[in-house]
Amino acid sequence: MENGIDRELQKLPGVGPSIARDLRALGYRSIVELAKENPQAMYERLCAQKGVHVDRCMLYVFRCAVYFASTPDPSPERLKWWNWKD
Repeated sequence: MENGIDRELQKLPGVGPSIARDLRALGYRSIVELAKENPQAMYERLCAQKGVHVDRCMLYVFRCAVYFASTPDPSPERLKWWNWKD
C-alpha cells in the first residue's frame, strides 16, 4: 500500500512504487534526506538487506536520486538514470 512517504519519494526521477518502498526500507522519508548520501553505500545496504545481489541498475537510480536531491538546478540529461552507468 502506498503512503505519503512513498508518494514523496516517487517525485525522484526513475523512482516508482517499488523503488520508493526500497528507499523507505533503507530509512529514507524525504528527498532532502538523500542529498548527502553515498549511492554506492545505499546500494550495498539494499543488497545486504535483501540478501541478494540487486540489479546494478538500482545503483544508477540511486546515483540519479542523490544528484537530484543535492543539485538546485539539475541538468535534464542527468535526470535520466541510465546516464549514470559506469
